[in-house]
Amino acid sequence: MKRKNKYKFKRNLVEVLKIMFFLGITIVVFLPIMVTVFASFKTQFQIGSEFPLKPPTQFFLDNFKFVFEKGNVLTGLKNSLILVTVSVVVNAVLSTMIAYILSRFDFKLKKMYFLIFLMGMLVPSFVTEIARFGVISKVGLYNTLLAPIVIYIGTDLMQIYIYMQFMNQIPMSIDESAMIDGASYFTIYRKVIFPMVIPATATLGILKAVEVMNDMYIPYLYMPSESKRTLTTMLMSFASQRSGAWPQLSAAVIIVMIPTVTLYIVFQKYIFDGIVAGAVKE
Repeated sequence: MKRKNKYKFKRNLVEVLKIMFFLGITIVVFLPIMVTVFASFKTQFQIGSEFPLKPPTQFFLDNFKFVFEKGNVLTGLKNSLILVTVSVVVNAVLSTMIAYILSRFDFKLKKMYFLIFLMGMLVPSFVTEIARFGVISKVGLYNTLLAPIVIYIGTDLMQIYIYMQFMNQIPMSIDESAMIDGASYFTIYRKVIFPMVIPATATLGILKAVEVMNDMYIPYLYMPSESKRTLTTMLMSFASQRSGAWPQLSAAVIIVMIPTVTLYIVFQKYIFDGIVAGAVKE
């Protein structure tokens, strides 16, 4: 009896520690967000005189109005949506084509291709940044929307691996049946393979969209002009020019967060479903 109670005590203690651990992580994640949301509805005087976690007594909307008027938010939103849409579509096509070739055909240096993609993930991006910047400038894409698009549409080993997990579950007999009916390799890819990897495409497309939408470095480096600003570079310039205006800066942060948070809330179910479905083998 005493041994049983001791085991029960240890099990309850582990559960309490787990709850405290995840509660601590939740506080660390949500505390800065709460401070930013509250600050976006306060005046400069309230921020300086009140506790940061105190909710605003009234919603002061002039901060958002100021950001929309001075920050050129609509231009930033338009440029961000163009980058996300074009990058996600072209990236999905290129990734599925590469995965289709690597999963369906055997050829020389096939392992070398995997090694090249692996090296691309292992080498830090800043090592190749100077060379990449030179290439973008030489081909005349600098300070255009095509510069970040060319960078974003490239696939990586994780995307290829997830697509191959899906394609390996598609029987080769389907390809052979299509070939008997006269379908070419491209027709098989377009009408058979691609429609059957739509769940993986939805998952990777959402992750890619969030990555592009949140990226500040590439648009800031390759599109410095004001007319090419995205939401994130708008926020960066806003922070540098208005470093003392925390209410307006907090309002700008909230505006930049809205598209990404909306995208995640609407499509979060497909993110995990797509990855899990590709990992299960029947």
